[in-house]
Amino acid sequence: MRAGSRAYHALREDILEWRLPPGTPLGEVEQAQRLGVSRTPVREALARLAADGLVRGTGARGAVVADLSPADVRDLFDLRIAVETRLARLAAQRRDPGPFRALAADLGAAVDLDLGAPGDRASYYDLVQRLDDAIDTAAASRLLSQALDGVRLHLRRLRRVARDHPDRLRESASEHLSVTRAILDSDAELAAAATLVHLRASLGHILHTYEDDPARPLPTAPTALSADEPTARIGEAP
Repeated sequence: MRAGSRAYHALREDILEWRLPPGTPLGEVEQAQRLGVSRTPVREALARLAADGLVRGTGARGAVVADLSPADVRDLFDLRIAVETRLARLAAQRRDPGPFRALAADLGAAVDLDLGAPGDRASYYDLVQRLDDAIDTAAASRLLSQALDGVRLHLRRLRRVARDHPDRLRESASEHLSVTRAILDSDAELAAAATLVHLRASLGHILHTYEDDPARPLPTAPTALSADEPTARIGEAP
């Protein structure tokens, strides 16, 4: 993998996991030192991250990690609702029952997980990814699935809201189970309705968090990485 691609993936992961929270300056010199590359691959990485919407201001004024405003969140969910309800309908009509039967069993067990514990949370998010993948596969609509790729990238940042609220995660597990059972039963309308219930609940939870503390809309992030903390060095550029 080229140095520019390695820098891009390292910085993207730091942004998505809040090691680089919104508003963090991304100076080329500092990030090159932290990642162990020259400035050129960092510059390439920042341009790609700007195209993803994760970074803004890559010109002379310098780059910073982009914010996610309540308006941005609503826009993301408008697209999610339109696309994911349609995917759920198609999945219910076209599904192979095997993957959804297994998911129903695993999601039923997930409702009883300790979703305040990091290990159980990670297992639950892996399960949600399996459900997303199963729905995409069953729906067999490449363009609809591609339309969600960029949205899902930003949603990874928003998961920090739910990570601090285990009760919401348990509700979410129950909602995902309802979607899975509807797809397994080939009930397209119920699958779409259950998806809509889940997405509206998720949106309401996130917006409520913004309203509680508009000055700091998302949970306190981990301490921002500095040039003196090279936790993800990716090797020297060729």
